[in-house]
Amino acid sequence: MTGDPELFYIPYPRFLDGVEALAQRLDSDQWQPDFLVGIGRGGLVPAAYLSHRTGIAMLSVDHSSGEPGFADELLVKLAAKSKDGRRILIVDDINDSGTTIEHLRAKIAAHGGAADEVKVAVLINNARSKAHAEYAAETIDRETDKRWFVFPWEAVAPRETLAEEAQEVPERLA
Repeated sequence: MTGDPELFYIPYPRFLDGVEALAQRLDSDQWQPDFLVGIGRGGLVPAAYLSHRTGIAMLSVDHSSGEPGFADELLVKLAAKSKDGRRILIVDDINDSGTTIEHLRAKIAAHGGAADEVKVAVLINNARSKAHAEYAAETIDRETDKRWFVFPWEAVAPRETLAEEAQEVPERLA
């Protein structure tokens, strides 16, 4: 890819509106989670806010570190909880390609988890993602929306770092 990606800094009030939108969707749904699971790194902050807003207990799983097997023990525990009928809501900042959601669902299923007890909530959902998020504060279409979203907790990173991260997946920007 040539040129700099369009970095779109999400204002803090917009982030809060997104958390509130997710909370209202949960409030109006018959399916109620027993646990929110913040996915590290991007889902940790939204999950913490959503936990405070809803009063639902929060757990966390580190997926973004790239450390092989690091999250496996926690995913086994989540699978066991879902198998026992506990409802799990995975929370992330964005469902872009769907790779993270597919990975987490596959790992939970591989350990005997109950798929109908695990759902996903995101602040931004790409309508063209290969994975499904049951709850989204807003939906974009990557076919036309090429902005690289910078959430408030990422805004402290140097612009060069954000641009490098964006260009790691050039098909989302081109």
